[in-house]
Amino acid sequence: MAAQEKKRKPGWKEMPTGGVNLEAGSAAKYNSGTWRTFRPVWFKDKCIQCYLCWINCPDVAILIEDGKVAGIDYDHCKGCGICMTVCPPKAQAIKMEKEEK
Repeated sequence: MAAQEKKRKPGWKEMPTGGVNLEAGSAAKYNSGTWRTFRPVWFKDKCIQCYLCWINCPDVAILIEDGKVAGIDYDHCKGCGICMTVCPPKAQAIKMEKEEK
């Protein structure tokens, strides 16, 4: 192998089932929320601070400040709606709305 050649990393289709991503958190460097169709809207006055949205968000897009839910990081939120789904029915502090570009 020439000194300038780099070894190609396997693509996702080439990874074994149960493979592990050793570079967790790498999306933090990128503004990955740009392809959303819907976005969650958080209503502070309805939030009961149960943290279910924060626990379940696959993109770590729920912002916590001083130990409380404080909003949504739209730079990383992909609009999956999990936060709205897990929000307790009595609270309904998160609603999805159409993303406007």
